Amino acid sequence: MISPKLAFLGAGNLASAIIRGLLEKKLYAPAEIACTSKSGVTAKKLAADTGVICESDLSRLLATADIVVVAFKPQSLADADPRLAELTKGKLVVSLLAGKTTATLARSFPHARNLVRTMPNTPAAIGAGVTSYTALAPLNASDRAALSAMLDALGIHLEVDESQLDALTALGGSGPAFLFEYVAAMREAGIAAGLTPEISLQVALETTLGAARLLARTGESPEILRNKVTSPNGSTFAGLQVLAACGFRETIKETILTSARRASELSKA
Repeated sequence: MISPKLAFLGAGNLASAIIRGLLEKKLYAPAEIACTSKSGVTAKKLAADTGVICESDLSRLLATADIVVVAFKPQSLADADPRLAELTKGKLVVSLLAGKTTATLARSFPHARNLVRTMPNTPAAIGAGVTSYTALAPLNASDRAALSAMLDALGIHLEVDESQLDALTALGGSGPAFLFEYVAAMREAGIAAGLTPEISLQVALETTLGAARLLARTGESPEILRNKVTSPNGSTFAGLQVLAACGFRETIKETILTSARRASELSKA
């Protein structure tokens, strides 16, 4: 009988994305992955959908696991089962909890062989995310390879110094919300210009997707691509003048800085 090597504390969207990615790449067999959740509902569904093991008993869940992924809600850490301190002894603990520093994690998992704090963003749920991470101590080759395999399932990943994670929380973690707000504003502007809501949303969305793909594929700077769209005294130029007059870049900058300051406050709470 195969024993679980990878255990998930929590079975929400990010846990599901990682598990599905690992199974799709055949890096783990379903029987090598176990999960649990607070109510048991999401864990049972994930197990039914993927074939992984649903295990409500913490001792059995973690007995043979070498890597533990902490994927429950961040606010649940303070009330987590105190047995986790001993049950994760000697294991690699990977946290998906937003705002929880390695120092905070070390208090809950004091005997882990290493702790990794990650900051995924919501597109990670479809394998299109950006995940920043930092480890409490240097990762050995085996742990680094296992971590990379997991984070590959979420999109791209970057190892950074923990001092950068508040800024990355603002830019990468909160960034999708700011982009969603931008697309919503484009939709409303299209409606104001006479388009139907359906057409306006479709064009705003596809324009955003297409422009992002073009930026990624060409490797050219945003400014160069902007200039290629802009004719002297044309309609794009006229619109850009409004953005400049409204302090668009300064507004985005203050948005990111304010978000980063709040992330810092929350990580110290």
